[in-house]
Amino acid sequence: MHASLYEKDYYLWLKETIQLLQNDKLLELDRQNLIEELEEMARSQKKTVKSNLTIILWHLLKYKYQPEKRTNSWKLTIFEHRDRLAEDFVDSPSLKPFFLEVFNDCYSKARQKAAIETELPIEIFPVECPFTPEETLNPEYLPD
Repeated sequence: MHASLYEKDYYLWLKETIQLLQNDKLLELDRQNLIEELEEMARSQKKTVKSNLTIILWHLLKYKYQPEKRTNSWKLTIFEHRDRLAEDFVDSPSLKPFFLEVFNDCYSKARQKAAIETELPIEIFPVECPFTPEETLNPEYLPD
């Protein structure tokens, strides 16, 4: 019954799953779909960290290497995505090591995006990230 409910009405499935958990009716749970949902939630948290980090690094690169085109919009984007990461780390401190683990990969993607958007040669942007993880998260930091 629950597996078909999961397929037919996801929201209702969620409400019923919550109700079953609250009433300690664990044997009635649609365990397989619940496990899959929890796994997807964990993957989603990681994707969010990577997305926010890449956006921060991308805009920091534009800010550093196109000073004549700096805008408040770039500053706001950097601030917004730093704020999102800060909130994620408060809610889930265990994501911080993941942030460090993916930092270089996210920088590599940000470097490519910055080159495409600015139309500057990719060689302008260093292969190694010019910003430390601490600078990247620091709400006061903007590159010269």
